[in-house]
Amino acid sequence: MQLSRRQFTLGALAMGALGSFAGTAHASAGYDYTSRETFDLFDKLFHESGNGGQPTDTNEHGGLAWGQSYVLLGFIRMYEAYKDPHYLDRLIANIDLVLANRDSVRAVKDHRGLSLPAWRAMAPYTAGIVTLKSADGTPLLEVRTALTYADNAVATVRAGSSEGRFTLEVKNHRTNLVATFPDLSLDPAAADYAVRRIFDAYPTPTLVTAKELRPSPEAGAMPVLGATPFTSQPVVFTVHTGMITYPMASFAKIVFRSPKLLAVPKYRHKAVEYLKAARDAAAVHDDEWRQTEDGHGYFVWNKGTPLGNDGTEQPTNQSLALGQTYAELAAATGDPFYRDRTQRMARTFARELQVDADDAYVWTYWPTFGKVHNGFAKTDGVSEYTPSSNPGRGVEDLSHGAIDVEFAAAAFRNHLFYKGEDMARFARTYSRNLIAPTGADGHPTAYQRVNGTGSTTSAGQYLQAPRWMAVAQWDEAVFTHARSIYEARAVQPQLGSYLGCVAYLNWHARRGA
Repeated sequence: MQLSRRQFTLGALAMGALGSFAGTAHASAGYDYTSRETFDLFDKLFHESGNGGQPTDTNEHGGLAWGQSYVLLGFIRMYEAYKDPHYLDRLIANIDLVLANRDSVRAVKDHRGLSLPAWRAMAPYTAGIVTLKSADGTPLLEVRTALTYADNAVATVRAGSSEGRFTLEVKNHRTNLVATFPDLSLDPAAADYAVRRIFDAYPTPTLVTAKELRPSPEAGAMPVLGATPFTSQPVVFTVHTGMITYPMASFAKIVFRSPKLLAVPKYRHKAVEYLKAARDAAAVHDDEWRQTEDGHGYFVWNKGTPLGNDGTEQPTNQSLALGQTYAELAAATGDPFYRDRTQRMARTFARELQVDADDAYVWTYWPTFGKVHNGFAKTDGVSEYTPSSNPGRGVEDLSHGAIDVEFAAAAFRNHLFYKGEDMARFARTYSRNLIAPTGADGHPTAYQRVNGTGSTTSAGQYLQAPRWMAVAQWDEAVFTHARSIYEARAVQPQLGSYLGCVAYLNWHARRGA
């Protein structure tokens, strides 16, 4: 029987052939991605590089959530692998810097005017806003663009074709997308009333909406002509809070469960401090929590939050990112509040999982019970910044899926939910779906989506493969393949996630040592 390229790849992994290839690559590159020497070198290089994701970042552009959080988790995994308190000390040094950049410490506010014990973000994630004013400075119209990278957008007001009319152009200079609304009026009785015209035209290329700002709008008002850049609005994201606080809660759990560590004043005091910090940050999102009578729970974006798809259920990975923290808080404290929330989220995620022909789990990016997955119309009144949406039924990708799997593994390890059979199916998601035939460059690679589809050339996906180590003990091919990806490319620590991935390879390689 002739084997397909994918079957050959899986067979080679099972026999260790790719491991031999990877070892050759390792020898030529000089990196052993399962050694603490490599991790320690990369730790030094990354923090000396000044690349995004340093512990001194503010997270306003996602540096803490999508960079430093992986570094922090890497220190946790390295401590678990080697039991050397050096990694706890490194963790403490970085967490203290991260906590110093909470909004409440920096005295900065979110879009609601609240200064909270968490980390706000703006561009490229949130909607941009411009206020059009009259010549005397009276606010007339709030113009929004929900397209990502809104801080690259500009609103330009030009004269209309007749008195009392103006033309509005909203252009994003990063994407060169533009929406133009000619001959608008600020008279609510006019057929060309700006708020109504812009709403009726949605969706435009730059996803523009508008809001009346005058308490008693009257005819005759005109905005000042000229160009004004949009300002991305500050929002505290559930997913960011979860990614940043997960290692903090893990530190507390480790210390509280170790009499030896608990006896060291520094570790004991930091465990108490970080536990409080994680709890305080998680509580910031209580108003976004929804739960059902049948035991399910998830997060939403409240309507009016300045971002695309406000008023809808959050993507699965964004809910489960904070679920990771809940699982560790439940284990660290025994508090039934966190246990209940973890289990509710686990039930919700379990309901999303479909078993495919290879006995592997497959699921979608947006929850199937949600408004985005099913689509919504303007007449439904779901969202301010995204008045309507076609169904969004894309399959989850490798990188975001790693967050989902990390949550499931945390719930499993802490005896909160899931069984070994579930972990094995997640492992098969990787080994039977994500592993792709060798790329055109001769290097191991991975499919983009958890059902084995999508690009195999996106480094933003395949270089996140080691983050699936949480389930590698159920299928060694997960480890062998992920390691081969790194060794074939001689990956260096340009990103915090790469450092976290090297920690995870160490962690699995040392399992049982």
